[in-house]
Amino acid sequence: MWAQNRKIKVQNKFPQITAKAKADKKLKFTSLIHHIDEKLLWRAALELKADKATGVDQVSVTEYLGDAKANISGLLERLKTKSYKAKPVRRVYIPKPGKAEKRGLGIPTTEDKIVQLCAKYLLEAIYEPDFLDCSHGFRPERSCHTGISRLDTVVMTKPINYIVEVDIRKFFDNINHYWLLRCLEERISDPNYLWLIRRFLKSGIMENGVYVDSSSGAPQGGVISPLLANIYLHYVLDLWFESKYKTSSRSYMELIRYCDDFVVLFESQKDAERFLEELRNRLAKFDLEVAEDKTRILEFGRNAYNRSKRSGNKVSSFNFLGFCHYCRDSRNGKFIMGHKTGKDNLRRKLSDMKSYIKSVMNRLPLGIWIETIKRKLSGHYNYFGISGNYYCLRQYYRQTISMMFKLVNRRSQRRSFNFVDFMDYLERSSIPRPMIKVNLYKFS
Repeated sequence: MWAQNRKIKVQNKFPQITAKAKADKKLKFTSLIHHIDEKLLWRAALELKADKATGVDQVSVTEYLGDAKANISGLLERLKTKSYKAKPVRRVYIPKPGKAEKRGLGIPTTEDKIVQLCAKYLLEAIYEPDFLDCSHGFRPERSCHTGISRLDTVVMTKPINYIVEVDIRKFFDNINHYWLLRCLEERISDPNYLWLIRRFLKSGIMENGVYVDSSSGAPQGGVISPLLANIYLHYVLDLWFESKYKTSSRSYMELIRYCDDFVVLFESQKDAERFLEELRNRLAKFDLEVAEDKTRILEFGRNAYNRSKRSGNKVSSFNFLGFCHYCRDSRNGKFIMGHKTGKDNLRRKLSDMKSYIKSVMNRLPLGIWIETIKRKLSGHYNYFGISGNYYCLRQYYRQTISMMFKLVNRRSQRRSFNFVDFMDYLERSSIPRPMIKVNLYKFS
């Protein structure tokens, strides 16, 4: 029964809270925890996806909701009596795009995901009116595409000469709990709600059967972690940049941030260099540091491109949100900013595709696993299919088709298909062809 109701969405959950937060920027909310009632717990449970990884207790969403009435009733009672205790998150590691090192994720239990989702509803209602326009990650009506569109608009219409690429070293692992709670206390003075947030932060980590205390950090993989990260950087970075640093110069500058991934655009080289120095000091105050090997200042923009054409030197490109951003000529020979799939991302996606085909081609009929190929292609187009990136989409499509053809014909000494027949088969199977899905300029 619950599976039939999974599509229920709890949109605009607390409009009254949002209205109050928007009307009075200094208002502190004194009573929030009572909003987490049985009805909200049910709605949060129905929003969880059944196919997601399980936590340390190995209880899936389907299993938890198999006895949902008793489980949610018991959970609500523990929340009311403050006997609720979040279980340790299960640590897993996934490869970082284009890197040898791996990223650690913390997977909460199903029950903890439900409670985190309820707490997230309240935080969104309070903080969404506070967040600045420079923030694009994990927000309603915002995405990586709105961030890239803003980047394009600023470079094309403002006097931008320098870009500062910044990487914060192990940001999620180094979020300071004291400072995070101080950030929350700017808007929230309900001790019971803050107690709940502390439960999440202090739940600990279980790795290979060994418990590790969590004295700092917000584990990636947690339902509420991206929003807590946004709140943290709202106070640590966004407000500081807009109210303190930006007002110290008459030259143009703009910050564009997607969670902990951000770039800053400058008119003046002096401002760019000074920003990077002051940023180091600012982050240090909150137990964060710049990853120096991944942080740099580069010349970029219309003036830099025009100088490069006269001198014959190439303007540096930079990567942001999985795309490589570069300077090029338009069809009319004028400066334009280009965006294409980053080389490392394209290489990794093709490697993943090849690994998948090899893993299934001798176990499953072609007609079955080609459905997964179609979903992978569509997912790639949905993210990377932005204005001006058709060439890279076509490259991904053609190389995928080529490796499919080669690997399928290796299954026996006798060729399974000639290429014409294979393409006819793909056509009948409605394999998705490259297409631009996102018009960057509609966000401008």
